[in-house]
Amino acid sequence: MTGNRERREIDSEGIEVRLLLEAIFLKYGYDFREYSHSHIQRRIHHRLAISECPTISEMIHRVLYDPCFFEEVLQDLSINVTHMYRDPSLYRAVREEVVPHLSTYPFIKVWHAGCATGEEVYSFSILFREEGLKDRIQTYATDFNAPILEQAMQGIYPMERIRQYTANYHDAGGRNSFADYYTAMYDSVVMDTAIRKRILFSIHNLVSDSVFGEMHIIFCRNVLIYFNRELQDKVIKLFLDSLCPGGFLCLGSKESLAFSRYADRFIPVNETEKIYRKPRSKMPISREEEPVPPPNGTGELTHSTVKGKHA
Repeated sequence: MTGNRERREIDSEGIEVRLLLEAIFLKYGYDFREYSHSHIQRRIHHRLAISECPTISEMIHRVLYDPCFFEEVLQDLSINVTHMYRDPSLYRAVREEVVPHLSTYPFIKVWHAGCATGEEVYSFSILFREEGLKDRIQTYATDFNAPILEQAMQGIYPMERIRQYTANYHDAGGRNSFADYYTAMYDSVVMDTAIRKRILFSIHNLVSDSVFGEMHIIFCRNVLIYFNRELQDKVIKLFLDSLCPGGFLCLGSKESLAFSRYADRFIPVNETEKIYRKPRSKMPISREEEPVPPPNGTGELTHSTVKGKHA
């Protein structure tokens, strides 16, 4: 009997979680329904522990009728963890294996998808600047979370992090003094204006929004690990469609295309650093995508444009 009671409690909580995510989607348009269950559950229990809500059902009520509380829950569910020059070896790999290809283009478009507070956006902007590409690059940095994106636009970071960021910068192959790229202000630093003006920050939701231009390189690091398998594939297809032929995709250290249905649509450049490339020539359609000929037997196929609901 005890086991059955525990099973019912687990099932009941699962239902509450699904109802909460459905309420958020219907009320506010943010779609967390295909995020990793463990991530969602962990963040919900965190909010329960620090709020006055005794149950998830009570949280649903507050989310629906208290916009301020919803904003707190939104920050809980968002993925906002990032650092400057995280995984320095990736930056060295980009310098050595990607930049030589990018430098052959007269104009280069870079997309940081799910940029959070922007530390990696500025890190790579500095790298491209040091590689002599600053006048040819337009960087786009997107996130669905407007308050977090505003922090990224401001480019202001705590001074207490700078020692570690400086060490990371040099480990990543930085060519100058990291202090050249920011101005100290009391207990914070602000990134150099010349760097910030080359970055266009914009709202974009990977879950629901559509193709984002024709990019030469896309960075989406440590975001996919928070999605379930179906959503991961959906986002990888979005990246595939958003890359120009020969464009690069850089994922996080714990992420991989190995189990994606679109793995065969990319060429591994550096498996260790999770750098992939879209072939210049069209590759065969993967088995899961293979279209069914229309009933008229003409063999003509139609393809619909990717569309999504904007958050």
